[in-house]
Amino acid sequence: MKAILPVAGKGTRLRPHTHTKAKSLVKVAGKTVLEHIIERLKVLAIDEYIFITDENGAQVEAFMAEHFPELCCSYQVQHQRLGPAHAVALAAPSIQSGDDLLVVFNDTIFVTDLNRIDHLCSDADGLIYSREVEDYQRFGVNVMDGDYIVDMVEKPDTPVSRLAQVGLYYLKDGAGFIAAIEATIAAGDTVKGEYYLPAVFMRMMAEGKKFKAPQIDAWLDCGKPETLLETNRYLLEGRHHIHGEVDDCVLIEPVHVERGARIRHSIIGPHVSVAAGSEVDFSTISDSIINADCKVSHMSLNQSLLGDSVTLIGAPRRMNIGDHSLIVMDQ
Repeated sequence: MKAILPVAGKGTRLRPHTHTKAKSLVKVAGKTVLEHIIERLKVLAIDEYIFITDENGAQVEAFMAEHFPELCCSYQVQHQRLGPAHAVALAAPSIQSGDDLLVVFNDTIFVTDLNRIDHLCSDADGLIYSREVEDYQRFGVNVMDGDYIVDMVEKPDTPVSRLAQVGLYYLKDGAGFIAAIEATIAAGDTVKGEYYLPAVFMRMMAEGKKFKAPQIDAWLDCGKPETLLETNRYLLEGRHHIHGEVDDCVLIEPVHVERGARIRHSIIGPHVSVAAGSEVDFSTISDSIINADCKVSHMSLNQSLLGDSVTLIGAPRRMNIGDHSLIVMDQ
């Protein structure tokens, strides 16, 4: 099995946190988004992890070499932003006849049992993992007839289906899938100049291929600040880990404090993660992510997301804030 992980993209919805780092390296619940994804994939016997990167690709490559040196990884750069299907097609040199394939996009962290792939796909050509949603108008959805997908509709106006595609795909015939993408690109089948995977799957279904849409247990969006905080809450539940230095504090579980962080004279939690190198004193923090090497003093923070090396000192207020930042101060 090969795994394709498209990690290109500017992550504009997560600015300013993606100005200086790849969006897959943003932290949530004490780990990067990419680390959460890789740990879930390691239950499978994956021969090669193929990363589709952009100008931040060196960051991803360095991260994988440091944290997962045992894994076989390769890297392809998407120089032109021509859509998700185009990104996946760049993995073609690594895909051989007989390879099955897992495609995992990095805006979300999934919760599902990947060990069931063989069972779920015993009478199908692939799996398009899904999740039932109420706001179907925001997603591409799978239309079902019994166990199989018969149509895909992008952001439907009416509830033809509530099964949203979550960005996790399994293909029995990896080489055949790549060939279908290349045929779609050759046909110029684009939406606003970009190539998308639903057009590829519809082409394959027209040729007789069958796809199922198993539902995942949880779909954790990491693409926006507010959803990143929601994901932080979900992942911290049941994980109260204090590895750093805590002195004269009230901790409201769950809280994750990394080794090398120091917190004094503060009320922390619930749902707070504090990264290594950060120092917090005389503050109250809840429902927040504090990244590495921050200094927070005499502050009250809720639903806040601090990047690396941020300094926040309480009243009187003096701030030096980067581009695309949002500051809300209730009187």
